Amino acid sequence: MEILFVSHKYPPTTGGMEKQSFELIEGMRAYATVRKIVYTQDESYFQFFRKLNGRILAMIHRYPKIGVVHFNDGLIAAVSLWHVGYSHLRRVVTLHGLDVVFPLKVYQRFIFPRFNRYDHIVAVSTATAAAAIQRGINSEKISVIANGISHQVAPKSSIAEWKKFQHTYHLPAGKKILMTLGRPVKRKGFSWFIREVLPLLPDDFYLVMAGPFFREVQPIEKWVSRLPQRWRDLYMLFMGYSSDQEALRELICNPAYSSRVKHVGNLPETELGILLSHVEAFLMPNIQVEGDMEGFGLVCLEASASGTTVLAAALEGITDAIQHLKNGIQIESENASAWSQAIQELLNDKDKLQQRHAFRTYTLTHFGWRKMVSEYANLFRELIIK
Repeated sequence: MEILFVSHKYPPTTGGMEKQSFELIEGMRAYATVRKIVYTQDESYFQFFRKLNGRILAMIHRYPKIGVVHFNDGLIAAVSLWHVGYSHLRRVVTLHGLDVVFPLKVYQRFIFPRFNRYDHIVAVSTATAAAAIQRGINSEKISVIANGISHQVAPKSSIAEWKKFQHTYHLPAGKKILMTLGRPVKRKGFSWFIREVLPLLPDDFYLVMAGPFFREVQPIEKWVSRLPQRWRDLYMLFMGYSSDQEALRELICNPAYSSRVKHVGNLPETELGILLSHVEAFLMPNIQVEGDMEGFGLVCLEASASGTTVLAAALEGITDAIQHLKNGIQIESENASAWSQAIQELLNDKDKLQQRHAFRTYTLTHFGWRKMVSEYANLFRELIIK
Protein backbone atom coordinates (compact mmCIF):
# COMPACT_ATOMS: atom_id res chain seq x y z
CA MET A 1 0.00 0.00 0.00
CA GLU A 2 1.03 3.63 -0.48
CA ILE A 3 0.25 6.29 2.15
CA LEU A 4 0.47 10.09 2.00
CA PHE A 5 1.09 11.69 5.39
CA VAL A 6 0.22 15.36 5.88
CA SER A 7 1.42 17.09 9.05
CA HIS A 8 2.26 20.58 10.28
CA LYS A 9 3.64 19.14 13.53
CA TYR A 10 7.02 17.73 12.58
CA PRO A 11 10.73 18.15 13.40
CA PRO A 12 12.72 20.36 13.67
CA THR A 13 10.08 21.70 16.06
CA THR A 14 9.80 19.62 19.23
CA GLY A 15 6.88 18.31 21.25
CA GLY A 16 4.74 15.24 21.80
CA MET A 17 2.74 15.65 18.59
CA GLU A 18 5.88 16.25 16.56
CA LYS A 19 7.47 13.11 17.99
CA GLN A 20 4.35 11.03 17.32
CA SER A 21 4.12 12.31 13.75
CA PHE A 22 7.78 11.55 13.06
CA GLU A 23 7.65 8.05 14.54
CA LEU A 24 4.46 7.21 12.65
CA ILE A 25 5.76 8.38 9.28
CA GLU A 26 9.20 6.82 9.60
CA GLY A 27 7.90 3.62 11.18
CA MET A 28 5.32 3.11 8.44
CA ARG A 29 8.13 2.57 5.92
CA ALA A 30 8.28 -1.02 7.19
CA TYR A 31 4.69 -1.60 6.02
CA ALA A 32 4.06 0.69 3.06
CA THR A 33 5.46 3.09 0.51
CA VAL A 34 5.48 6.43 2.32
CA ARG A 35 4.95 9.90 0.85
CA LYS A 36 4.82 12.98 3.04
CA ILE A 37 3.96 16.66 3.02
CA VAL A 38 5.20 18.17 6.30
CA TYR A 39 5.87 21.64 7.65
CA THR A 40 9.60 22.28 7.95
CA GLN A 41 9.69 26.02 8.82
CA ASP A 42 10.85 27.02 5.34
CA GLU A 43 7.71 29.14 4.99
CA SER A 44 5.00 30.60 7.21
CA TYR A 45 2.17 28.46 8.51
CA PHE A 46 -0.20 30.59 6.44
CA GLN A 47 1.64 29.76 3.23
CA PHE A 48 1.86 26.08 4.15
CA PHE A 49 -1.89 25.81 4.65
CA ARG A 50 -2.69 28.01 1.65
CA LYS A 51 -0.69 25.82 -0.73
CA LEU A 52 -1.65 22.50 0.84
CA ASN A 53 -4.52 21.51 -1.47
CA GLY A 54 -2.37 22.04 -4.56
CA ARG A 55 0.53 20.13 -3.06
CA ILE A 56 -1.67 17.15 -2.21
CA LEU A 57 -3.10 17.09 -5.74
CA ALA A 58 0.39 17.29 -7.22
CA MET A 59 1.55 14.44 -4.98
CA ILE A 60 -1.30 12.08 -5.86
CA HIS A 61 -0.90 12.95 -9.56
CA ARG A 62 2.79 12.10 -9.35
CA TYR A 63 2.16 8.96 -7.30
CA PRO A 64 -1.20 7.54 -8.48
CA LYS A 65 -0.90 4.44 -6.25
CA ILE A 66 -1.51 6.52 -3.10
CA GLY A 67 -4.58 4.99 -1.47
CA VAL A 68 -4.76 6.76 1.93
CA VAL A 69 -4.17 10.34 3.03
CA HIS A 70 -3.48 10.77 6.74
CA PHE A 71 -3.86 14.10 8.54
CA ASN A 72 -2.01 14.18 11.83
CA ASP A 73 -4.26 16.49 13.84
CA GLY A 74 -7.61 18.25 13.88
CA LEU A 75 -6.32 21.64 12.76
CA ILE A 76 -4.90 20.41 9.47
CA ALA A 77 -7.97 18.21 9.03
CA ALA A 78 -10.24 21.24 9.55
CA VAL A 79 -8.41 23.19 6.85
CA SER A 80 -8.54 20.19 4.51
CA LEU A 81 -12.35 19.94 4.76
CA TRP A 82 -12.47 22.60 2.04
CA HIS A 83 -10.02 20.84 -0.25
CA VAL A 84 -11.14 19.47 -3.61
CA GLY A 85 -9.88 16.82 -5.99
CA TYR A 86 -9.03 13.81 -3.82
CA SER A 87 -12.21 12.76 -2.02
CA HIS A 88 -11.97 9.42 -3.85
CA LEU A 89 -9.04 8.46 -1.60
CA ARG A 90 -9.40 7.10 1.93
CA ARG A 91 -8.82 9.93 4.40
CA VAL A 92 -7.84 9.43 8.04
CA VAL A 93 -7.46 11.96 10.87
CA THR A 94 -5.67 11.58 14.22
CA LEU A 95 -7.12 13.60 17.11
CA HIS A 96 -4.94 14.49 20.10
CA GLY A 97 -7.19 16.33 22.57
CA LEU A 98 -7.18 20.10 22.22
CA ASP A 99 -8.23 19.72 18.58
CA VAL A 100 -11.44 18.13 19.91
CA VAL A 101 -12.35 20.52 22.72
CA PHE A 102 -11.06 23.82 21.29
CA PRO A 103 -13.63 26.30 22.68
CA LEU A 104 -14.50 28.33 19.58
CA LYS A 105 -18.23 28.15 18.86
CA VAL A 106 -17.81 28.27 15.09
CA TYR A 107 -15.37 25.35 15.26
CA GLN A 108 -17.53 23.27 17.60
CA ARG A 109 -20.82 23.92 15.79
CA PHE A 110 -19.92 24.05 12.11
CA ILE A 111 -16.46 22.56 11.58
CA PHE A 112 -15.77 19.68 13.97
CA PRO A 113 -19.01 17.74 13.21
CA ARG A 114 -17.94 17.72 9.55
CA PHE A 115 -15.06 15.42 10.47
CA ASN A 116 -17.63 12.67 9.89
CA ARG A 117 -16.86 13.19 6.20
CA TYR A 118 -13.49 11.52 6.75
CA ASP A 119 -13.29 7.76 6.39
CA HIS A 120 -11.82 7.12 9.82
CA ILE A 121 -10.72 8.97 12.93
CA VAL A 122 -7.99 7.82 15.30
CA ALA A 123 -8.02 9.09 18.88
CA VAL A 124 -4.85 8.87 20.96
CA SER A 125 -6.82 7.93 24.10
CA THR A 126 -10.23 6.75 25.24
CA ALA A 127 -10.83 10.20 26.75
CA THR A 128 -10.15 11.87 23.41
CA ALA A 129 -12.46 9.41 21.66
CA ALA A 130 -15.22 10.01 24.20
CA ALA A 131 -14.90 13.79 23.81
CA ALA A 132 -15.15 13.45 20.02
CA ILE A 133 -18.24 11.24 20.20
CA GLN A 134 -19.84 13.65 22.67
CA ARG A 135 -19.37 16.39 20.06
CA GLY A 136 -21.11 14.51 17.28
CA ILE A 137 -18.55 12.20 15.71
CA ASN A 138 -19.92 8.80 14.64
CA SER A 139 -18.60 6.27 17.14
CA GLU A 140 -18.29 3.65 14.38
CA LYS A 141 -15.67 5.80 12.67
CA ILE A 142 -13.41 6.10 15.72
CA SER A 143 -10.71 3.81 17.03
CA VAL A 144 -8.14 4.39 19.77
CA ILE A 145 -4.44 3.94 19.02
CA ALA A 146 -2.19 4.96 21.90
CA ASN A 147 1.06 6.80 21.37
CA GLY A 148 4.27 4.87 21.84
CA ILE A 149 7.61 5.12 23.54
CA SER A 150 11.16 4.42 22.44
CA HIS A 151 12.49 1.18 23.88
CA GLN A 152 15.99 2.63 23.63
CA VAL A 153 15.27 4.81 26.68
CA ALA A 154 17.03 3.40 29.73
CA PRO A 155 17.92 4.57 33.25
CA LYS A 156 21.24 6.36 33.62
CA SER A 157 22.62 4.99 36.86
CA SER A 158 25.98 6.78 37.02
CA ILE A 159 26.32 8.53 40.37
CA ALA A 160 29.19 10.63 38.97
CA GLU A 161 26.95 11.99 36.20
CA TRP A 162 24.24 12.79 38.73
CA LYS A 163 26.65 14.66 41.01
CA LYS A 164 27.94 16.62 38.01
CA PHE A 165 24.36 17.51 37.09
CA GLN A 166 23.62 18.66 40.64
CA HIS A 167 26.72 20.84 40.62
CA THR A 168 26.01 22.31 37.17
CA TYR A 169 22.47 23.34 38.07
CA HIS A 170 23.20 24.21 41.72
CA LEU A 171 20.79 21.71 43.19
CA PRO A 172 20.88 21.46 46.98
CA ALA A 173 22.44 18.35 48.49
CA GLY A 174 20.51 16.00 50.73
CA LYS A 175 17.08 16.83 49.29
CA LYS A 176 14.36 14.51 48.04
CA ILE A 177 13.97 15.74 44.50
CA LEU A 178 10.69 15.68 42.63
CA MET A 179 10.42 16.63 38.97
CA THR A 180 8.04 18.06 36.37
CA LEU A 181 8.63 18.39 32.64
CA GLY A 182 6.89 20.25 29.85
CA ARG A 183 5.60 23.57 28.58
CA PRO A 184 4.06 25.67 31.35
CA VAL A 185 0.44 25.63 30.20
CA LYS A 186 -2.32 25.89 32.79
CA ARG A 187 -3.68 22.37 32.33
CA LYS A 188 -0.31 20.94 33.42
CA GLY A 189 -1.00 22.20 36.95
CA PHE A 190 2.56 23.33 37.67
CA SER A 191 1.72 26.55 39.51
CA TRP A 192 -1.16 24.80 41.29
CA PHE A 193 1.25 22.17 42.64
CA ILE A 194 3.74 24.75 43.90
CA ARG A 195 1.02 26.79 45.64
CA GLU A 196 -1.11 23.99 47.02
CA VAL A 197 1.02 20.86 47.47
CA LEU A 198 4.63 21.88 48.02
CA PRO A 199 3.85 23.67 51.33
CA LEU A 200 2.25 20.44 52.62
CA LEU A 201 5.44 18.44 52.08
CA PRO A 202 8.33 18.31 54.59
CA ASP A 203 11.12 20.84 54.04
CA ASP A 204 13.50 18.26 52.58
CA PHE A 205 11.37 17.92 49.43
CA TYR A 206 12.62 19.95 46.47
CA LEU A 207 10.98 20.47 43.07
CA VAL A 208 13.02 20.64 39.87
CA MET A 209 11.18 21.80 36.74
CA ALA A 210 12.42 21.27 33.20
CA GLY A 211 11.15 22.36 29.81
CA PRO A 212 10.65 25.59 27.86
CA PHE A 213 10.64 28.61 30.15
CA PHE A 214 11.44 32.32 29.75
CA ARG A 215 12.54 34.04 32.94
CA GLU A 216 12.00 37.48 31.45
CA VAL A 217 8.77 38.83 29.97
CA GLN A 218 8.80 38.35 26.20
CA PRO A 219 7.50 40.94 23.69
CA ILE A 220 4.76 38.54 22.56
CA GLU A 221 3.49 38.38 26.14
CA LYS A 222 3.03 42.14 26.21
CA TRP A 223 1.11 41.99 22.93
CA VAL A 224 -1.10 39.11 24.09
CA SER A 225 -1.87 40.89 27.37
CA ARG A 226 -3.55 43.70 25.41
CA LEU A 227 -6.11 41.36 23.86
CA PRO A 228 -9.61 40.99 25.35
CA GLN A 229 -9.67 38.08 27.80
CA ARG A 230 -11.73 35.81 25.53
CA TRP A 231 -9.46 36.28 22.51
CA ARG A 232 -6.38 36.05 24.72
CA ASP A 233 -7.47 32.62 25.97
CA LEU A 234 -8.25 31.38 22.45
CA TYR A 235 -4.93 32.63 21.12
CA MET A 236 -3.02 30.94 23.95
CA LEU A 237 -4.76 27.63 23.32
CA PHE A 238 -4.44 27.75 19.54
CA MET A 239 -0.76 28.67 19.56
CA GLY A 240 0.19 26.40 22.45
CA TYR A 241 1.20 29.50 24.39
CA SER A 242 2.77 29.06 27.85
CA SER A 243 -0.29 30.26 29.75
CA ASP A 244 1.12 29.34 33.18
CA GLN A 245 4.47 31.04 32.66
CA GLU A 246 3.65 34.34 34.35
CA ALA A 247 2.32 32.60 37.45
CA LEU A 248 5.41 30.38 37.60
CA ARG A 249 7.73 33.38 37.42
CA GLU A 250 6.02 34.96 40.40
CA LEU A 251 6.09 31.76 42.44
CA ILE A 252 9.72 30.94 41.70
CA CYS A 253 10.73 34.46 42.78
CA ASN A 254 8.51 34.40 45.87
CA PRO A 255 10.61 33.87 49.05
CA ALA A 256 7.94 31.49 50.32
CA TYR A 257 8.78 29.03 47.52
CA SER A 258 12.11 30.07 45.98
CA SER A 259 14.19 27.89 48.32
CA ARG A 260 12.18 24.79 47.38
CA VAL A 261 11.86 24.96 43.61
CA LYS A 262 14.12 25.54 40.62
CA HIS A 263 13.42 25.72 36.90
CA VAL A 264 16.39 24.47 34.87
CA GLY A 265 14.85 25.26 31.46
CA ASN A 266 15.18 23.10 28.36
CA LEU A 267 17.75 20.35 28.87
CA PRO A 268 19.81 18.41 26.33
CA GLU A 269 18.53 14.86 25.94
CA THR A 270 21.46 13.36 27.84
CA GLU A 271 21.04 15.65 30.84
CA LEU A 272 17.28 15.12 30.83
CA GLY A 273 17.88 11.38 31.03
CA ILE A 274 20.22 11.84 34.00
CA LEU A 275 17.65 13.93 35.84
CA LEU A 276 14.78 11.52 35.12
CA SER A 277 16.86 8.58 36.32
CA HIS A 278 17.75 10.04 39.70
CA VAL A 279 14.72 11.96 40.98
CA GLU A 280 12.48 10.42 43.60
CA ALA A 281 9.37 10.80 41.47
CA PHE A 282 8.08 12.33 38.26
CA LEU A 283 4.93 14.42 38.69
CA MET A 284 2.16 15.25 36.24
CA PRO A 285 -0.30 17.20 38.42
CA ASN A 286 -2.73 18.23 35.69
CA ILE A 287 -5.82 20.24 36.50
CA GLN A 288 -9.05 20.65 34.55
CA VAL A 289 -9.12 23.73 32.32
CA GLU A 290 -12.23 24.57 30.35
CA GLY A 291 -11.64 24.29 26.60
CA ASP A 292 -8.41 22.32 26.99
CA MET A 293 -7.47 18.73 27.75
CA GLU A 294 -4.52 16.37 28.02
CA GLY A 295 -5.07 13.99 25.15
CA PHE A 296 -2.57 11.35 26.27
CA GLY A 297 0.48 12.20 28.37
CA LEU A 298 3.45 10.94 26.38
CA VAL A 299 5.91 12.54 28.78
CA CYS A 300 4.67 10.15 31.50
CA LEU A 301 5.72 7.16 29.44
CA GLU A 302 9.13 8.71 28.75
CA ALA A 303 9.63 9.23 32.48
CA SER A 304 8.53 5.67 33.28
CA ALA A 305 10.84 4.23 30.62
CA SER A 306 13.69 6.16 32.25
CA GLY A 307 13.06 4.24 35.47
CA THR A 308 11.23 6.95 37.37
CA THR A 309 8.06 6.36 39.36
CA VAL A 310 5.29 8.49 37.85
CA LEU A 311 2.59 10.14 39.93
CA ALA A 312 -0.08 11.55 37.65
CA ALA A 313 -3.49 13.15 37.89
CA ALA A 314 -6.32 10.70 37.21
CA LEU A 315 -7.59 12.96 34.49
CA GLU A 316 -8.44 12.79 30.78
CA GLY A 317 -6.04 10.95 28.48
CA ILE A 318 -3.38 10.60 31.16
CA THR A 319 -5.25 7.55 32.47
CA ASP A 320 -4.49 5.73 29.21
CA ALA A 321 -0.78 6.40 29.59
CA ILE A 322 -0.50 5.79 33.34
CA GLN A 323 -2.56 2.88 34.64
CA HIS A 324 -2.89 2.83 38.40
CA LEU A 325 -0.35 0.60 40.16
CA LYS A 326 0.66 -0.95 36.84
CA ASN A 327 3.09 1.64 35.50
CA GLY A 328 2.51 4.52 37.88
CA ILE A 329 0.23 5.98 40.52
CA GLN A 330 -2.95 7.91 39.73
CA ILE A 331 -4.00 10.67 42.13
CA GLU A 332 -7.19 12.68 42.22
CA SER A 333 -6.73 15.92 40.31
CA GLU A 334 -6.61 19.12 42.39
CA ASN A 335 -6.67 17.22 45.69
CA ALA A 336 -3.65 18.71 47.43
CA SER A 337 -3.79 16.49 50.52
CA ALA A 338 -4.03 13.35 48.36
CA TRP A 339 -0.97 14.45 46.39
CA SER A 340 1.01 15.20 49.54
CA GLN A 341 0.08 11.87 51.08
CA ALA A 342 0.87 9.86 47.93
CA ILE A 343 4.30 11.46 47.53
CA GLN A 344 5.28 10.84 51.14
CA GLU A 345 3.96 7.26 51.11
CA LEU A 346 5.97 6.55 47.98
CA LEU A 347 9.21 7.72 49.53
CA ASN A 348 8.57 5.75 52.71
CA ASP A 349 7.84 2.55 50.78
CA LYS A 350 10.62 0.01 51.36
CA ASP A 351 9.78 -1.71 48.07
CA LYS A 352 9.84 1.46 45.95
CA LEU A 353 12.87 0.37 43.89
CA GLN A 354 11.27 -2.97 43.04
CA GLN A 355 8.02 -1.18 42.21
CA ARG A 356 9.85 1.28 39.98
CA HIS A 357 11.35 -1.60 38.01
CA ALA A 358 7.95 -3.29 37.66
CA PHE A 359 6.37 -0.05 36.46
CA ARG A 360 9.05 0.40 33.82
CA THR A 361 8.64 -3.18 32.62
CA TYR A 362 4.89 -2.68 32.22
CA THR A 363 5.39 0.53 30.23
CA LEU A 364 7.83 -1.09 27.81
CA THR A 365 5.66 -4.18 27.46
CA HIS A 366 2.44 -2.32 26.65
CA PHE A 367 3.65 0.79 24.81
CA GLY A 368 6.01 1.23 21.89
CA TRP A 369 6.33 3.10 18.63
CA ARG A 370 6.44 -0.20 16.73
CA LYS A 371 3.17 -1.28 18.34
CA MET A 372 1.55 2.05 17.47
CA VAL A 373 2.73 1.95 13.86
CA SER A 374 1.57 -1.65 13.46
CA GLU A 375 -1.94 -0.70 14.58
CA TYR A 376 -2.04 2.21 12.11
CA ALA A 377 -0.81 -0.11 9.34
CA ASN A 378 -3.62 -2.58 10.08
CA LEU A 379 -6.15 0.24 9.98
CA PHE A 380 -4.88 1.59 6.66
CA ARG A 381 -4.90 -1.89 5.19
CA GLU A 382 -8.51 -2.48 6.24
CA LEU A 383 -9.61 0.85 4.75
CA ILE A 384 -7.98 0.10 1.42
CA ILE A 385 -9.63 -3.32 1.23
CA LYS A 386 -13.13 -1.91 1.86
